[in-house]
Amino acid sequence: MLPYMADTGFSEEREMKILVLHGPNLNLLGKREPDVYGTDSLTAIDAALQALGRELGVAVECFQSNHEGELIDKLHHTDAQAVVINPGAFTHYSIALRDAVAAIGIPAVEVHLSNIHAREEFRRHSVIAPVAAGQVSGFGPESYLLGLRAAVHLIQNRPSRHSV
Repeated sequence: MLPYMADTGFSEEREMKILVLHGPNLNLLGKREPDVYGTDSLTAIDAALQALGRELGVAVECFQSNHEGELIDKLHHTDAQAVVINPGAFTHYSIALRDAVAAIGIPAVEVHLSNIHAREEFRRHSVIAPVAAGQVSGFGPESYLLGLRAAVHLIQNRPSRHSV
């Protein structure tokens, strides 16, 4: 495992952990509009994330919900150092989810299987993007893997609160 030094002033090391959140309807991946979202199931995407996490030496916790409040609660109670989030349809209108991402004080990487900027007009705006460190979209399941790599990079290069 690649430990990192917590920026709490203590010298103890802890394992890097990334929370991956999947929003509404992503449980239907592989069946729902495969021409748009591909044929990989959410289980397959989670397995690929777990495998990449092992390769990178980070713990990956995956969670999917069709319910906004459950996603918000997961963010509020996470002990992860970064979040990879595919908010699904909540991308476009959930101010509550946006505020939760902003409130937790850890880097978030927004990911999308499809290129939201090349889709219908209503899908082109993200209320999450302004509070995310970055966004990856349009690469199918690879968007998640790129997002995980970005989250690890953000943790490893995050300035310490104690640095001047």
